Amino acid sequence: MSDEFLTDQSEYLEVGIHIGTKTKTPGTKRFVYKVREDGLYLLDLGTIDKKIRMAAKMLARYDPKEVVVTASRIYAISAAAKFCELTGAKLMSGRVMPGVFTNPNRADFVEPSVLLIGDTRNERQAIKEASKTNIPTIALCDTDNWVKYVDLIIPCNNKGRRSLALIYYLLAREFLKEKGLIKSNEEFKHSIADFEAKVEMKAK
Repeated sequence: MSDEFLTDQSEYLEVGIHIGTKTKTPGTKRFVYKVREDGLYLLDLGTIDKKIRMAAKMLARYDPKEVVVTASRIYAISAAAKFCELTGAKLMSGRVMPGVFTNPNRADFVEPSVLLIGDTRNERQAIKEASKTNIPTIALCDTDNWVKYVDLIIPCNNKGRRSLALIYYLLAREFLKEKGLIKSNEEFKHSIADFEAKVEMKAK
């Protein structure tokens, strides 16, 4: 493993963690290092790695019960669910309902100390409410994502099954290390496959 990266650089490339979309928002353009011949924007690997490390450190400052993870895409839900299982964070999958963070009269009202967002487009309601109540927000952002109100951006491919599995795998591992629950990568007895959405094989 490279001393500079959380995992082998080849693994990042293999899962396509750096492959963006053909759209670049003003908030994500600083993370783009080149445009591929087919028009896809490519994200800087060093920045991705650094931001995952920073996000894990930030999340580890809080009691896991006060960490809320939102996920709306199917691949993100599986990966985020495994992250929450291992860390003790709370998962909110699917649509975030208006008032869930701002209306104490709601039965499902939650007061998180920090939010981890899987996709700012699909989970915009969560970010808007977090901004009203000054909840720090970390978000996985592809090149086409809106980044307003996000405190810490993890630039990445937040749509791919394998990319998402690796991101949440690294976040979980680094979170547990920061908490002192494990001392080394070797003590983390889980695989990236554990974070992947299970895809049913279709009969030929």
